Amino acid sequence: MANISRYDPFESTDPLDNLFRGFFRPVQMDKDMPQIRMDVKEDEKCYAVHADMPGVAKDDIHVTIDGNTVSISAEVKKSSEQKEGEKVLRRERHFGRVSRSFALEHEVDEVAASAKYQDGVLELVLPKKTATAAKRLNVQ
Repeated sequence: MANISRYDPFESTDPLDNLFRGFFRPVQMDKDMPQIRMDVKEDEKCYAVHADMPGVAKDDIHVTIDGNTVSISAEVKKSSEQKEGEKVLRRERHFGRVSRSFALEHEVDEVAASAKYQDGVLELVLPKKTATAAKRLNVQ
């Protein structure tokens, strides 16, 4: 019997071409990587953000406001508490740094903004900046 194989005109027989094949694939995020899940609500005066951040210490949460962009970051530290004679069978709890940024429609008044962290939920109250009246210049 004869062996039949398909001919690919684009297949290279050069070993260097095969070395880099698939090297420039897009990076895919790990599905198991922890994320900051949140709800954002709005009324006439402010935005309310509720972000789930279980297992994070209050001192390890950082919120940055720049105009209408809000950034939340946190660090979960690895606990190396292990008793003598004990071995870890499975480890599912994550540790490391997570962050999330998002843009709002209106600018936020950073001075009046407030944050509260309780039971693994970060609550932000972000008042909208009032539109300042445009100055009228007298041309002389």
